[in-house]
Amino acid sequence: MSLVVTDTLEDERVEFTADGDVTLYVCGLTVSDDPHLGHARLWFHADVLHRWLEHVGYDVRHVENVTDVNEKITARVGERDDWTAERDVAETFTATTFDAMRGLNLLRAEVYPRVTEHVPEIIDLVETLVEKGYAYESNGSVYFDVTGFDEYGKLSNQEVEELEAQGEPDERSEKRNPADFALWKADGVSETAAREHAKHDHGAETPAGETWESPWSEGRPGWHVECSAMSTTHLGDTLDIHMGGRDLVFPHHENEIAQSEAATGETFARHWLHVGLLAMDGEKMSSSIGNFWTVPDALDELGVNVVRTFYAGAAYRSEQALTEETIAEAEERWERLSRTYDRAVDALDSVDARAKAADDTLREAVDAARDDFAAAMNDDLNLREATAALLDLTDAVNRHVDGADDADGAADATAAYDYRGLREAVEAFEALGGDVLGLQFESTTDGDVDLAGELVELVLDVREAEREAGNYERADELRDALREVGVEIEDGPDGASYRFE
Repeated sequence: MSLVVTDTLEDERVEFTADGDVTLYVCGLTVSDDPHLGHARLWFHADVLHRWLEHVGYDVRHVENVTDVNEKITARVGERDDWTAERDVAETFTATTFDAMRGLNLLRAEVYPRVTEHVPEIIDLVETLVEKGYAYESNGSVYFDVTGFDEYGKLSNQEVEELEAQGEPDERSEKRNPADFALWKADGVSETAAREHAKHDHGAETPAGETWESPWSEGRPGWHVECSAMSTTHLGDTLDIHMGGRDLVFPHHENEIAQSEAATGETFARHWLHVGLLAMDGEKMSSSIGNFWTVPDALDELGVNVVRTFYAGAAYRSEQALTEETIAEAEERWERLSRTYDRAVDALDSVDARAKAADDTLREAVDAARDDFAAAMNDDLNLREATAALLDLTDAVNRHVDGADDADGAADATAAYDYRGLREAVEAFEALGGDVLGLQFESTTDGDVDLAGELVELVLDVREAEREAGNYERADELRDALREVGVEIEDGPDGASYRFE
């Protein structure tokens, strides 16, 4: 079965095909604040798409931009003593963005182009559009004439005459049509825009941001043209896949199509995939309204595996809700996968795993999990069903291990673990859950972890002594301290057990 995706431009499910390398462009972050889980939802789904395409044999050229020129960035100049210029703010949040990406176990893109290093390419693109008659200069600014591009509105299914004005109010007197959008803006960030986005009092001097010389004026590039210049510079005139958040369909991606295809005469992107928004407290997660959970904070509290399992609980194209219930479900699902993986590895590496022990039911379950996982992934990246295939495999593995454990010893093949079947199960968890879903399975049988386990046992002994002495608060503090370093404690009738997150 070939991969089928929901293409926004076609407004339907289509079969994905590519010749040779797959070029994947992801609309990256405007680095004006710490990244939150709403941003990371796009990252996760782009990452899984990247991983799945490689799994089925494609070479993927993945590019994700960094928007480091923006009025929201400029507005924060002076908020800290070391933020004396727009670049200072951008560098700070570019660093936290990259840290968050690494913490989420994302595959690295081929390159992360920044606007500030592509201004010459942006100016070249704008010049091409002016020369071809698709853009015009006005008071040192340059605007794209939406009426000159016949297919304008094809991504968002809108008619030009029905569009509202784009851009800031002070642009309207400069434009031929209200819906025209800026490719180049004369001067720096307006005082109105800087104050609107500020989180502190600028005082008498409002920052205007960085500017560059151009054939029309000293100024700054428009937001939309930046992505067109960066994507075509690194991936060519036609992309196989363009991904971004659903909130970018209009005007950002609509404008990207218009300016790119007007300049090159080629199809800009063969497939458009849009990721739905993440809702928290019933509203879109957004830095501007303050209802967000930063990626570092979420990773500290939940761990990377729970966060990724959470994202896998909903289709990329739909909205997803961040609630106590959806987080609890992700924790339970990861717990089942992790615990079963550890049991499978322990059994596989034990002396009771035998070459001639054969559990046909287990081996058939592994084959079924692989088939069901692939079918789900090819069905528009149905990650919930793909995860369900792995959870079905956990049931089969646990039945096999429990069956061997319940037998009278393991002296013969009927009571032994099926080495081949367990090895195939472990490889399925690692290849599908690890390599494709990006989950980090870590067996507790490694030497370093064995030593860590001994230390955890010592802490648990101290904790139990505190509980017996009635020092429950101190016992809880020890439990919480272990949790902070990635050790989950579970109290049961036979005492406390633990596992590494």
